[in-house]
Amino acid sequence: MSTMMAEQRVELRHTKTELGAMEARLRDSESRLTDSESRLTDSESHLAASERQLTDSESRLTDSESRLTDSESRLAANERQLTDSESRLTASESQVEELSKMNEAQAVKLNSMETRSNITESHVEVLKRNSQDRKVAFSASLAAPGQGGNTGPFNTGITLVYRHIYSNIGNAYNPTTGIFTAPVRGLYLFRFYIYGGGDSSVPTTTFLQKNGHQIATAHAHQSSGGINSSNGVSLLLEVGDVVYMYLWAKNKIYDSEYHHSTFSGHLLFTM
Repeated sequence: MSTMMAEQRVELRHTKTELGAMEARLRDSESRLTDSESRLTDSESHLAASERQLTDSESRLTDSESRLTDSESRLAANERQLTDSESRLTASESQVEELSKMNEAQAVKLNSMETRSNITESHVEVLKRNSQDRKVAFSASLAAPGQGGNTGPFNTGITLVYRHIYSNIGNAYNPTTGIFTAPVRGLYLFRFYIYGGGDSSVPTTTFLQKNGHQIATAHAHQSSGGINSSNGVSLLLEVGDVVYMYLWAKNKIYDSEYHHSTFSGHLLFTM
């Protein structure tokens, strides 16, 4: 009996020892669990903070993207405005250049008119002194001796100067300017003949001008070969009236040693 009790006591102590060990392991497990829960809570806090930072970063990124898009839109608008300004500047420069060319052409024309006026006035005085015999006649062809070819086209009209002189009785025709100046009041007959080589893009058109006004026209135009045209009028002229041939802008006229294009005039009678 005592032996059994002794064994039971030993077994009880052993059981208590095992129970104590288990309780110690349980407390250790609970402690580790508590620590894990603390670390988990801390990790969750860190995660929540990271998520907040990420959300804030995404918001700032979205804001930056919006500002970038806005900047790109404004840049594109500025580039369009710049392109438009450059286009208008180019157009303005072209207009200025065109106006400069027109001014230069007008200045040249004005100088030419002033020169012709000065020459004409001097010519009138000479003609008045030499007009007692009342014999006035001239005839000339366009090309100078030994020369030939097209005159024109030009951007502006020009006075044609007929340089090959057949006759110039009374010296009323000026071979330097191409202008005939009436020395006396009377009725004058003028004839003019023109020649043009075939050209589909450039015609031949001339005018007989009196004191700057168109009186009669000769026109020739065909795509190939050669073509002639002529005209003539009788004009009542006062002393000092001027008559000359005028080549229209962007036209041409041909002459050579064969004298295709001529200009003639003479006094029929005084009045």
